[in-house]
Amino acid sequence: MQMEDFIKTITPYLIKTRRRIHQYPEVAWTEYITTATIAEELKSLSFSLSMGKEVLESSKRMGLPTYEEIANNERRAKERGISSHYLDKMKDAHTGLVAKFNTRKPGKHIVLRFDIDALPIDESVESGHIPADHGFSSARPGYMHACGHDGHAAIGIGVAHFIHAFQAELTGRYTLLFQPGEEGGRGAKPMVDKGLLDKADYFISGHIGIHSLKIGDIAATTNKFLASTKINAVYHGKSAHAGLEPNEGKNALLAAAAATLHLNGITRHADGQTRINIGKLEAGSGRNIVADYAKMEIETRGETTELNEDYMVPEAIRILKASAALYDVDPEIEVMGFAPSEECSPEWTNIVEKAARESFSIKKVIPVLPMGASEDATFMLQRVKKVGGSATYMIFGTPLAAGHHHPQFDFDEEVLSVAVEAIGRVILQLQK
Repeated sequence: MQMEDFIKTITPYLIKTRRRIHQYPEVAWTEYITTATIAEELKSLSFSLSMGKEVLESSKRMGLPTYEEIANNERRAKERGISSHYLDKMKDAHTGLVAKFNTRKPGKHIVLRFDIDALPIDESVESGHIPADHGFSSARPGYMHACGHDGHAAIGIGVAHFIHAFQAELTGRYTLLFQPGEEGGRGAKPMVDKGLLDKADYFISGHIGIHSLKIGDIAATTNKFLASTKINAVYHGKSAHAGLEPNEGKNALLAAAAATLHLNGITRHADGQTRINIGKLEAGSGRNIVADYAKMEIETRGETTELNEDYMVPEAIRILKASAALYDVDPEIEVMGFAPSEECSPEWTNIVEKAARESFSIKKVIPVLPMGASEDATFMLQRVKKVGGSATYMIFGTPLAAGHHHPQFDFDEEVLSVAVEAIGRVILQLQK
């Protein structure tokens, strides 16, 4: 089969699959329907499929939902018709899937990663938002694929179809990681610690969008991954009647408000970029009650792992504790996720440029583009480079209707076939 014929044939399937996944967004560690959907799409191909504790180091998972949330999501998946065969494997928030194919011919081990989780965002229903206009908006209020991971999952399924269709031309082994919990830096490390990349010769991952580009523009590598740590801080105070005896209370809301202001006052660092964001704050129970409870969801970032871990995180924790002491409340601080900074292997610019020469859909190969955000695929980049392999993180260009993590985020679905062709041609290039 010729590549052009394969891409033309699979393109409608990629779009249909993306739209199906888009309608049922699931956040970290609750991707039950998404995982089962991917398994169903791959089960007829030349892959062995693994799920659950087979693909995750269970104890290394971070930022897990509550037991109640896990049970509710497992019940939701069952009601959607997901079989007990899959649910038993994914029980207790062990989502995600690994697909392996061995050509039985000597060659390299190529590992590819595709993230599959969504975000807690209400999707726009306004006219002009393509999912709304074409009837495939999120069917789950409060949840949305607002970062393109529905597209990533579809691309991964498309790459699996490519490997299946072109297996006569391939050598070595292929491992496809459909990773849960990228948002919040939670899902990559449990896969890495399971040893799935310990014998990888090449690693490929990537992202739709990031920069608003033309269809057909791709980046061979990515730099400027910001290290990030996700922190939950809970303040436990003492409630009291706000009019009768306010002096008897210990105000957790004021402690959280003070912490919010002071956290944003952390001095920037001379050695590189640093970031902090308080994305969510919940506190109090009524206007005439001294608040005895407050919860904050916080993230720090740094241009390097050291800037984040040795500067931003300690400063944030110091301020959180000091604010608690100021209002005499008890702090409870928990790290919910983490992603280090990392660099791609430089040889990938040459590899991708050579691979793209015969492409009919790749118009431009950009040697490197900055991420400017965080991605826990960096754990995988690190591990593969540590064991002597070569790793890259590509960017697949598309115009963006709105920024990532926005209620109107969407992408041009032509990027799906461009990405599958790009990865397929890189795989073929690596055979040479």
